[in-house]
Amino acid sequence: MGERIAVLVSGNGTNLQALLDDPFCGPRISLVLADRAGIRALERSEARGVETLVIEPSSFADRGSFDEAVAGALQRHGADVVVTAGYMRLLGPAVLDVYGGRWLNTHPALLPSFPGMHGVHDALEHGVKVTGVSVFLVDEGIDTGPIVLQEAVEVREDDDWRSLESKILEVEHRLLPAAVRALVEGRLVVEGRHVSIGGGDR
Repeated sequence: MGERIAVLVSGNGTNLQALLDDPFCGPRISLVLADRAGIRALERSEARGVETLVIEPSSFADRGSFDEAVAGALQRHGADVVVTAGYMRLLGPAVLDVYGGRWLNTHPALLPSFPGMHGVHDALEHGVKVTGVSVFLVDEGIDTGPIVLQEAVEVREDDDWRSLESKILEVEHRLLPAAVRALVEGRLVVEGRHVSIGGGDR
């Protein structure tokens, strides 16, 4: 498997920063693609000399055209692996047909619990005592792909959204680079919905 990593971003880019700082992942990031300009994630990329690209949905007549533009850009830049790091768009078959099995996302909850855009908020509202982080292979659903790594995070009585998100981000910043490395090194073994990681460091 190739080693060129493309990262999709929409906002502050703390997960992107964790990837950039990782000694394995950082040198292999060849493109950071955003759905809007002027975001902190692009500044982080440019500070490291990583090529950036903005493709805004509003520039396209429909979602299908936007998806095709994203897929085309990833292929033109030679991306072998795609990582969603706070990218707030659901991309369709145009991207999945090319990168299925080579596309990772992270979610701030223990999937299949609390999928969607508000995993931290939803966990707090539900009153759970434990939530966590999931890193998974993207499929055609919303946060439904095979889970690669998970780690639990305790929800304390005094946690609010900010404190819980901080704890979750700390875990994401460890798990996402580990999962990306395993994928790039070809150590993920996928059997249906079950994923195992072969030898080497986690």
